[in-house]
Amino acid sequence: MLIARIPPEGIADFRAYEDAVLPLLPEFNGRLDRRLRNPDGTVEMHIVSFASEADFQTYRNDPRRAAHARLLEKSAAKLELLPMQDV
Repeated sequence: MLIARIPPEGIADFRAYEDAVLPLLPEFNGRLDRRLRNPDGTVEMHIVSFASEADFQTYRNDPRRAAHARLLEKSAAKLELLPMQDV
């Protein structure tokens, strides 16, 4: 699970980043299961699943994802990544 806290002035850059990197998920056996956003767009929660930890790490290290990192940095979003599993 990812929780992103985004300053109002960073929302457009955060959404541009997400629009660029989320479509890559299927290439790495990943899936966006749920995407939630509060009414003013300053908090998002993503529930993402991968077939394996190795797939997740390969996604995180993909150069196409890294190419858009400047948008994430510019957004000034604070990210909290919480590894979870089904119980």
